[in-house]
Amino acid sequence: MIFEEEIKNTVAAKFFGKFDCTKILGKIDFAVKTRPPKNAADSRNEYLLWAEAKQKPADMLMMLTQLVLTVGKAKTFNKHLPPAFLGCFDSEKIAFIPYSEIQDIFYQNDFNWNVAPSNRDTKEFRQVYNQIDKIISHSFPFNTFLFHFEKDKKDLEQFIRENFIAGKSDTAKIRIDKNNFIIIYGKWLETVKPTVTVNWETAKKANIIDGDFYLADLLSNDNQTIVEKLFVLLRSNHYIANRHINDVGLFTESSVYFADGQKVHKQFWAKYERPPLEDYWDYIIERRDLLVPQDVRERKGSFFTPQIWVELSQRYIADVLGRDWQDEYYVWDCCAGTGNLLAGLVNKYRIFASTLDKADVDIMKQRIENGANLLESHVFQFDFLNDEFKPEKDGGKLPDTLYEIIKDGKRRKKLVIYINPPYVEVSSIKGGKKGANQSKIHDRYLNELGTAGRELFTQFFIRIFKEIPCSKLAAFSKMKHISGSAFENFRNHFFAKYIKGFICIANFFDNVNGSFPVGFQIWDCEKNGKIKKIKCEIFDNRGQNLGIKNFYAYENSNYINEWISKYNKKSNGEYLGFLAGTNGNGFQHNKIVYILNKREQMPNPRGIYITVDNLIASAVYFAVRKVIPANWINDRDQFLFPKKEWEKDTDFHNDCLAYTLFNNNISAKNGVNHWIPFAETEVNAGTEYASHILISFMSGKKMRNAYTNLFDQQEKPLVKREFSPEATAVFDAGRALWRYYHAQKNVNVNASLYDIKEYFQGRNDKGKMNNKSADEKYNELIGGLRDKLTVLAKEIEPKVYEYGFLKR
Repeated sequence: MIFEEEIKNTVAAKFFGKFDCTKILGKIDFAVKTRPPKNAADSRNEYLLWAEAKQKPADMLMMLTQLVLTVGKAKTFNKHLPPAFLGCFDSEKIAFIPYSEIQDIFYQNDFNWNVAPSNRDTKEFRQVYNQIDKIISHSFPFNTFLFHFEKDKKDLEQFIRENFIAGKSDTAKIRIDKNNFIIIYGKWLETVKPTVTVNWETAKKANIIDGDFYLADLLSNDNQTIVEKLFVLLRSNHYIANRHINDVGLFTESSVYFADGQKVHKQFWAKYERPPLEDYWDYIIERRDLLVPQDVRERKGSFFTPQIWVELSQRYIADVLGRDWQDEYYVWDCCAGTGNLLAGLVNKYRIFASTLDKADVDIMKQRIENGANLLESHVFQFDFLNDEFKPEKDGGKLPDTLYEIIKDGKRRKKLVIYINPPYVEVSSIKGGKKGANQSKIHDRYLNELGTAGRELFTQFFIRIFKEIPCSKLAAFSKMKHISGSAFENFRNHFFAKYIKGFICIANFFDNVNGSFPVGFQIWDCEKNGKIKKIKCEIFDNRGQNLGIKNFYAYENSNYINEWISKYNKKSNGEYLGFLAGTNGNGFQHNKIVYILNKREQMPNPRGIYITVDNLIASAVYFAVRKVIPANWINDRDQFLFPKKEWEKDTDFHNDCLAYTLFNNNISAKNGVNHWIPFAETEVNAGTEYASHILISFMSGKKMRNAYTNLFDQQEKPLVKREFSPEATAVFDAGRALWRYYHAQKNVNVNASLYDIKEYFQGRNDKGKMNNKSADEKYNELIGGLRDKLTVLAKEIEPKVYEYGFLKR
């Protein structure tokens, strides 16, 4: 038998002997690196190949898919420069595909990279498989190469000679493009930046960042920057920066030198081919925002709007304002960055663009020279949250034409404020209270904003509504201002009329983390009354319409945690467990909702102890919070105080009880386990349980503690619970699992479902429970139980809306 390691060693020796194949990278099976030339000034050796290896003959496409999932899961391309090729091989053959052909797969959004790369049954595996298959079918035979070791040996050797080139000529220099210039910037920061004699804190105040020096290096030839409009230029052995007209009208500039005589700078750039292809210049310059330090990016709102949403938002504006809107309305993007939101607009005489960063203004003006459809006189530096509306003729910053539009009530109705402002709040900016809320607009409208003033976008919204009345606001933003309880004060003063909008997922935008909705909304800033509800279309990241989503302003609403607190009473008997997480009413808080043995298992928990008296209410609360998966679409939805009708629906009670019995985190290790749903005889338990409370509760037997009715507070006898077919199917699947567990040796007779899962699945070296077990019978049984619980959840879901726990 030939082992996988033997195959890897053989391939390395026979075909890649002149390279270094000893540096295995993470969980990638095989890697090829160049060896640095002898007596080279640097120790450069870059990866040329990352490959998947198999012991037996295997499907090449399957192997490539597993490799892509391995690389994507570890984000290897963020830590190392990607190789020229990805590949795969077995005992018979080897295949290559240029990394550039498949790199877009790694940057797709809303994709779960946490799946096991070797699991071919996941939807993620199938998705990547289909993507690679499509790429290969379109590229073959030009960009995909398959060789059999025996019959294609000479062709394979020639392919390696021509494409795997050790660092000895210009062709071995690493080419820079729009996909790797950020990674190279990170390397530049570590090596070159420390040698540049700049006081970086002082430079930041002058709107000069280290990224400007990197761009000067990158867009140069023979150490001479060839794009003159950059903020910083490289001139052979020094930089020039801060170029401006001084107070006496003379042009002046500052020179910046290297502390080491440019030694490190020369060594660094010897590895890379400069400049990049001219096709990439505009993109790299426009994406200067990616080179801005994180805290500065957040404050300035350097959020690049994906082109798919730029185009869709402009279609929405046209739907609302008419096909010829660009000839009838004026447009002002007052937080334009480098102006990408305005791409696609055609009437440059009616477009204005401003940003608080002078470097971004310079970039937009450079783009105008390269054909961007803007007027240079309409592009200007302006801090919308601090500067006053004052025309240039009076010493202000606004173009006179725009100022006249703002002050003319009739023309103002034809002004569209089209923006994608920052999605950042004060608590997430370094420097705390010195961040988002420290602006003149925040102070001016402190009473109107309240706590909503922590969000930068609300400061934009309130100024536009108050100071540019009757204009149209077309803006991207979070949806907090509609649904958030902390935004009620804002809603009491922002009375614009909502017209139309859509939502998409936030993490598709640069510099935005989290799976929550970002909405594009069109508002008429004439007074219309308080926001109560808005309706948005839903789009996924491919631009597919997923339907309609309603967002509610939960004014005068009572929430689910107020409801469950009614059942938080002391018991004279034994507590069954602790319901934790009753301190948040939204889907985003569901991850802290648990049922545990006792309060002490969580740090500073909010919750209630579960007793026989409040068991049904607790089960209903838990099931209602859990049966509908939290996702980016419902992230801002709030759970509410229900209608009284739920109290009479015993089928609903029993379904929720069944769901909760098989979804809690009770463990016999943390106290007596009362949550055993089956009698000893049903599961062939070895000895008697320590508690029969749940079994007695469901069977209607009299228990030691009197059972008090939940609703009229009068003592009544228990009745046997009759379960729906969906709940019964859950019990049947659970019973089979319990029986299998009790058939094992030396098990805990009082084990909970959590204990059973831990028994079979075990834990990793970090103490986290594994996702699967080596016991296939167990995997089958737990999978069956999960399937039945999913069906039961679908049965419960309509009643969550029917009884008012959620609004549709």
